[in-house]
Amino acid sequence: MSLTNPISSSEIGTLWLTYQEKTLIMRMLEYFIKTTDDDEARNILGGLWQHLNYFVLEIEKTFKQQGIAYPIGFTKEDVNLEAPKLFDNAFDIMFVRILKEVSMGLYTINMNMAYNDDVAKIYKGLTNVTQDFYMLSTEYLLRKGVLTLPPKVTMPKTTEFVESKSYMSGFKPLSDKRALNDIELGFLHHGIETNNIGMQLITGFAQCAKNKDVKKYFVKGKELAKKQIKVLTDILLDNDVQFSATSGSTVTTSTVAPFSERLMMVCVHFLNGFSIVGNSFGTFFTLRNDITMRSLLLVKDVYFYGQEGLEIMIKHGWFEEPPQMEDRAQIIKGN
Repeated sequence: MSLTNPISSSEIGTLWLTYQEKTLIMRMLEYFIKTTDDDEARNILGGLWQHLNYFVLEIEKTFKQQGIAYPIGFTKEDVNLEAPKLFDNAFDIMFVRILKEVSMGLYTINMNMAYNDDVAKIYKGLTNVTQDFYMLSTEYLLRKGVLTLPPKVTMPKTTEFVESKSYMSGFKPLSDKRALNDIELGFLHHGIETNNIGMQLITGFAQCAKNKDVKKYFVKGKELAKKQIKVLTDILLDNDVQFSATSGSTVTTSTVAPFSERLMMVCVHFLNGFSIVGNSFGTFFTLRNDITMRSLLLVKDVYFYGQEGLEIMIKHGWFEEPPQMEDRAQIIKGN
């Protein structure tokens, strides 16, 4: 990449964030590879690590060629490969599947802000890897009987148009609420599934965290995930839809941290962002106003929880500062 074609501010920002995310995932993969006792799972985890390592090196090369300091990200110091197994069963692959969901959304945004061919190629390559490993993870979990499929419905035989504003009604206590449509069912199912995995993850983090601020924060996050699962499940039950998600794993009794507290906090920070974006997206396509309002309240809870986590990371010096514009006012003042 020639300096006659420098990358833009948006590309610096997205590559910086991608580097943070990928180095974090690689550290977690290294631990899962070491602790898994399933050869097929190890092959999936190892294959993903190799692909991510290639693109991390590509980002480093891009930054060096452009004369940009690349971030510290997460190193071997952030993972303890000698820590006992913290999660049983198929949690490692379930977690990879959730991470690939996050990545697919991020790459769509990042590609939209890529103008340099070399940067676009990085995101195109990462998108292909993400889709491949999302499908590998899904197929593995279905064979293991870990994933709970969305509720089945009667297949539609005709097409219709909405004829009344009452289609959006859900608050009126004396009027009948319409049945959930399939789009709403899909988002409710997905919300329960992701919060269930998040609850397992953060339970393990809380179990091995030593810092009091961090432990308290993770316990609060576990309760928030439980609250979200209850709210979403209650909506289904109120609409005569029974749903029971498999746990995806069991947290062991280990209290030895496999990851640094900084890594665990940043991991939760990334997942909070995904939760806000995912819930907001689902809320937009939810057309019954009672479900929309409950979803917005959940987004609010996650937002303020995320802000609390950011404050803890800043307090302990764990939040690496993203690249930013020159402070012109400060330069002028200094001169």
